[in-house]
Amino acid sequence: MVAAVTGEAVPLDAIAALFLSVSLLAFGGVNAVLPEIHHQAVEIERWLTDREFTDLYALTQAAPGPNYLIVSLIGYRAAGIGGAIVATVATAGPPAILTYYVAKVWDRFQGAAWQGAIQTALAPLTAGLVGASAAVLLRAADTTAPRIAVTAVLVFIASFTSVNPLLVFAAAAVFGMLGFV
Repeated sequence: MVAAVTGEAVPLDAIAALFLSVSLLAFGGVNAVLPEIHHQAVEIERWLTDREFTDLYALTQAAPGPNYLIVSLIGYRAAGIGGAIVATVATAGPPAILTYYVAKVWDRFQGAAWQGAIQTALAPLTAGLVGASAAVLLRAADTTAPRIAVTAVLVFIASFTSVNPLLVFAAAAVFGMLGFV
């Protein structure tokens, strides 16, 4: 398979290198490292376009299962089934192994002061990383004034009203189907 933008074959070791490098930084899950994944896969390697990236993200959010499925789809888009497998294993494998060993140490020192400090530090770190992901997705997806307006209204309604967000998302979907955005 070939990259969407460049038309060149994507080596599996390049896919492995990208997803191995971000997998251990994904505090809060893959959503926390989406800016780096986007930067590498879209802007540097040019395996896919902004639109393809946001479409894949939307697909993984609509589908049941873990959020890290986006890496499988990026790997597939870049290099076929082999790319999907390499991206998935490179993203899920190292953190799973590390978590196993960290959990053993964590349990051994239950109640230690440093545990509270780590937990306190990780909460804002994770929130910041996920917020950066939202900013990247907004920049990549909202390329026209109507799209920006729909996003702004969605954010406002979800943040400052008690309206069910699913109703707002349904309305946005209708606008999209009617061709307004």
